[in-house]
Amino acid sequence: MSARFSWARMLAIFLKEFQQMLRDRPTFGMAVGVPIIQLVLFGYAINTDPRGLPTALVSVDSGPQARELVATLQNTGYFRISAQPANEAEGEELLARGDVQFLVVIPPDFSRRLIRGERPALLVSVDATDPSASGNALAALAALAPRALPTSLAGPPAALAPKEPPFDLRVHRRYNPEGLARYNIVPGLIGTILTMTMVMLTGLAMTRERERGTMENLLATPVRPIEVMLGKILPYIVIGYIQLGVILGASALLFEVPMVGSLTLLMAMIGVFMLANLGVGFTFSTLAKNQLQALQMTFFFFLPSILLSGFMFPFRGMPGWAQAIGETLPLTHFLRIVRGILLKGNGAVELLPELWPMLAFLAVAGAVALKRYRQTLD
Repeated sequence: MSARFSWARMLAIFLKEFQQMLRDRPTFGMAVGVPIIQLVLFGYAINTDPRGLPTALVSVDSGPQARELVATLQNTGYFRISAQPANEAEGEELLARGDVQFLVVIPPDFSRRLIRGERPALLVSVDATDPSASGNALAALAALAPRALPTSLAGPPAALAPKEPPFDLRVHRRYNPEGLARYNIVPGLIGTILTMTMVMLTGLAMTRERERGTMENLLATPVRPIEVMLGKILPYIVIGYIQLGVILGASALLFEVPMVGSLTLLMAMIGVFMLANLGVGFTFSTLAKNQLQALQMTFFFFLPSILLSGFMFPFRGMPGWAQAIGETLPLTHFLRIVRGILLKGNGAVELLPELWPMLAFLAVAGAVALKRYRQTLD
């Protein structure tokens, strides 16, 4: 062996390794695809200042001051009137289901009391389960009060304007009165941790059998594909519930996150969510040739899930195409479910719109996994 460094030998090893990398398409795709995904998501999809937030308006005052106030709210760009329920109770239901972010209630005598200088109350309720989604909108709302109604308060009523805000703004932070970020993050961690572990562990299950050479013994048995699939994923469901117990215990003891809803309902919803992710992991295990490829596929699934689900960034701040992708991911719907149960006390009826997309995803993932599975080594 020559003791001198050889550029020719080094170049030969370089070319050999580069060719090997090109043959390993998942690794090459990972190296090229991940930067592109991150660039697109962080450059176009991520927005920490969401605007056009859906707002329910309850107003029985048809006076010009009430109409101008609504127009001023919309002109801020943060509030989009998407529903006009008949009364405050219906508006609260929309807020509880997550259909709207804000509920604005204008009392029937708002315009009359405003002109008389009595400073009527403007009631605003906000879904504060995700403080980052509504923080800037609330700041704009607070800054709006002293400068609102410039047209209606012109002339004789203008004496109201320079003294103090013409109306009393009363903001109710529903489900998270103190605006604590941990009320949003800790429940979301349940979904992100389960997504990562369920997909990864199941994805490694079949590839581990293949790499160790024990697949032949499994295929020699009369076990059917559905039996193999269920037998492989059920142990990880047990692990998932153990993780759930640890996270819920820590959230209650360390972070004081409330449990307003039903624990039994939460356990059932988490079971559906884990099955959906386990179906994805099992599909990856049938596609990957080794455990490294299974890990790479897991990362490709986990990255969009964590960025487009609303866990790290406000979901309503993303553009339409990013929201459409996010709606196909089970983590998006599970985050709404777990926050709805823990913070809002939602029941099965309120959670049904988020449950059926997870069931549909589970059906598709399970069908693909069963189709990909073969009782041969081919």
